[in-house]
Amino acid sequence: MEEITEGVNNLHVTAADSHKKNRIQVSNTKKPLFYVNLAKRYMQQYNEVELSALGMAIATVVTIAEILKNNGLAIEKKITTSTVDVKDQSRGRPMQKAKIEILLGKTENFNELLASTAEERDVGDGEAQS
Repeated sequence: MEEITEGVNNLHVTAADSHKKNRIQVSNTKKPLFYVNLAKRYMQQYNEVELSALGMAIATVVTIAEILKNNGLAIEKKITTSTVDVKDQSRGRPMQKAKIEILLGKTENFNELLASTAEERDVGDGEAQS
């Protein structure tokens, strides 16, 4: 068990891995709907999106993933949880924070669902203007 702990502590994330084009790093300062719309655009471009968060923002990531799944837009491919060492700004010492990464892929009918919601929005906008 100590070897595993040592291996995890010595684990280094490569630069390529930390700058994935389809990764959204979620904070709890923005509303989940902002990230839902962003995730839809990422899935259109890359066919999948990785939502990542630390600490208190984990609940926001789970909410985003559930909204996308319940609307039939995404399927869950992978969930990873871990802890990471983060330097505490006020005390200057490292502390551990929980981390979650959720990989979502497009459903087969993603494009049709996205088109139908855009149509509904356009019809709603037209009614509001008249």
